[in-house]
This record gives sequence, C-alpha cells and structure tokens, in this order.
Amino acid sequence: MNKKLMSIALTAAAIGCVTGTAAFADGNVLNIQCWNEEFKTRLTDHYPGYEAVDGTHGKIGDVDVVWTITPSDDNAYQNHLDEVLPVNQEAADDEKVDLFLIEADYAKKYVNSELEVTEKIADLGITEDELANQYQYTKDVVTDGEGNLRGVSWQGCPGVLIFNREAAKEVFGTDDLDAVQEKVKDWDTFKATAAELKEAGYSIVSTVNDTYRVYSNNVTTPWVIDGKLNIDDNLMKWVDDSMEMVEAGETNTFELWSDDWAKGFFPDGKVFCYFGPAWLINFSMHADEEGSIANLGGWGAVEGPQGFYWGGTWIAAAKGTDNPELVADIIRKLTTDETIMTDIVKADSDFVNNKPAMEAAAEDESFAFSVLGGQNPLAMFCAGAEKIDLSNMGDYDQGCTEEFQNAMKNYFDGNASKEEALALFKTAISEKYPELVID
Repeated sequence: MNKKLMSIALTAAAIGCVTGTAAFADGNVLNIQCWNEEFKTRLTDHYPGYEAVDGTHGKIGDVDVVWTITPSDDNAYQNHLDEVLPVNQEAADDEKVDLFLIEADYAKKYVNSELEVTEKIADLGITEDELANQYQYTKDVVTDGEGNLRGVSWQGCPGVLIFNREAAKEVFGTDDLDAVQEKVKDWDTFKATAAELKEAGYSIVSTVNDTYRVYSNNVTTPWVIDGKLNIDDNLMKWVDDSMEMVEAGETNTFELWSDDWAKGFFPDGKVFCYFGPAWLINFSMHADEEGSIANLGGWGAVEGPQGFYWGGTWIAAAKGTDNPELVADIIRKLTTDETIMTDIVKADSDFVNNKPAMEAAAEDESFAFSVLGGQNPLAMFCAGAEKIDLSNMGDYDQGCTEEFQNAMKNYFDGNASKEEALALFKTAISEKYPELVID
C-alpha cells in the first residue's frame, strides 16, 4: 500500500483492517443502504483497503460489504428504510443495516425519529475535535433536538448561479464575472435582466423551479410553527416573481430533471442560467456529451441574487449495527481525513466538508473546473458554505416543498388561480400530515 495512505490510519485496528485482517468488527457483513451509486463510488475509490467484488458486493479485510441500492423514485428509498430500520436491532447478524445514507430534505425524519434509528456519532468514539474542520451547517442538518450529532457528510453543497458565457457575451457584450454578477445581483435586477434576455431569444432560467431553492433557503420562518402550517413570505415572493416571468414569456414551468429542463445544457436550448452546487455543475450538465455547453467549457459561475445550498448526503450509523468500529473508521476516513478529502476534490470535483482542504484548493489553479472554462469557483463555494443558515429547517420540509411546488404549477400553468393553488396545497398537506393545524 502507498505509504501516504498508510499514514492516515488512526489506530492499530484500522491498520489491521486495511491490511486484510478482521481487526475491526464483530459482524462479518457490512450492510449499506443507499439510493444511488454516489457514496459507493466514494468508498470504492477512496477508502483504503476496499476491494470491489461486483456491482453490489465488496470486501474490507475479512468483512463482506453488501450494497442495497433502492432508488428514490416514488419515495421507495425512504419507504424501505422505514421498514428495515425500526427492526434492525432484532435482525439476524448478516442482515443488520450498519450504515445508511440520508439527504438534507428528509434528514431530520431519521435524526429525530421517535424510535431511535441512528447511533450518536459520539457513541462511535468520534470526537468534536475530529470534526472541527467541517462546515457548521453540515452538522446542524443532522443534530437532533437534544444536541446529539447523528450523521456526518463528506461534502458541502453551497450553490451558485451558473451562467452561459456565450449568451452573456451576446447579450451583455461580456462574460466578465463581475459584470455578470451585476446583472443578477438581486431579484429586481434579475427580473430586469430576464426581460433583456428575452429580447435576445433566451430564457433566463429553464424553469421557475430553478430558482425555488434560492428563495426557500432564505425564509425567515419554518414550514411549521407550534404544530401549525406556515407559508413564509419569501415563498410567496417566489410565487409572484415566478408568475411575473412566466406571463412575460421569460421562463417556463418544466419539471426539474425533465428532458425539457435539460435542453438548456446545450446551446440550442437558449437558457441563460441554472442555480446549483458543485454536483450539479459536474454531474448533471452533460459534461461528457459532445456539443454540450459544459463539454465546451462554456459555463461560468457567480454568486447570484442570494446565497443558498442544495442537497448533500450524510452517512449515518444504523442503531443496532454490529460493525461500529468499521462504520466509525469509514466516517473518519471519508469525512475528516484531509488527504483523502483532497483526493476526492481532485478525482470527483466534489466540494468536500473540510475547510483547510477547500481553502487550499480555492487558491490552487489546478482545481479549476473545465466546464467553467478554467474558472476556479471554490473560493465562492467556501464563502457560501460559511453563510448557510438552517435555523428554519424542520421535519416537514421535504413534504411541504414537494406539495407546494406541485400546487403552484397549477397556477403557473393557468389551471388554477393563486388562491385555488394555495387551497390545493393545504389539502395535500392535511392529507400527508393530518396532525398539523391548517387555516
């Protein structure tokens, strides 16, 4: 093994695992639950001693690694977790879930579960000092109501405005970053720029849904206050600003991830910008497809009207795991080891959850993004990560967000008035969450 990787082993047990002995765990099987291949790739590529066997199996020393991947479509992944986690402590040893992944939108559901389904990170022996270099918001997402950390992430997901450089040069006469930021510096300016772009044949964003996360991350109140449904003023501002642009023909109402939404990743799609974090830039904009704007290095990144974050993946230890030492070592290696995390940035263009690693990369031109025409946006991401405020995050965020967007699409598409759309939203929430008071 590479001496550099060997030097990061934290204990004799860790060294034993890396060199092939079963020094870590009581269990012979490490069961991992996730919804896609992202974390599997990180573990396969960056955890010392991991050996791939096939698409759903691997080895770490004498421990068999079994991957159960349940796609998120139609809530299937959460439904699966809801079946296996409550009975995990009574499960047979080779069937116990040891580690599972959660996203920001529903993290609190498992962190604050009435029936405890996650191990406290402190109980795994991981200390606050070991996590000191991580961005605070990534801890806030997975901290329970009693202040216990219940998960750890290797990544941060601050967002930026990602703009089409050729469109900027055509319409504004320049793709200079400061000049473009001036055109999108606040929402009033953004809407004025939308009108300017329309005259040149461009939509400012592919869909109204592109801006939703920016507004929703900047609310001043949560979705639920003292058991009562609450709609923040900034969410209604998103509705009104979006409808204004839809009626003016400056954007559309496509669903995120649809083929129509993705047309703007190509020059003929005539879309000026998208909003997203590093993962959107590198993994969702067809960078490997010849002729795409990303493949041509044709995007640029600026801060945009407001800071925001989108997504993120957290590693949680399942209550009842019989591999606590191995799970703890995976968390340590992938979320606290600066060398490994820097390698993740280099190999995967991920924004990792380690301040020293990201601050160093932000000053190193070798970390420039090819899809951004050689721009290194990491300093912008670092600044954004420090500003993220999750004080209004709650247990109902995912469901309320989904139903709010679904209801408002009826309004944007002209199938309901704003009042009717709000009524549809409240009806949907009353069915999904009958315990809430709804005016």
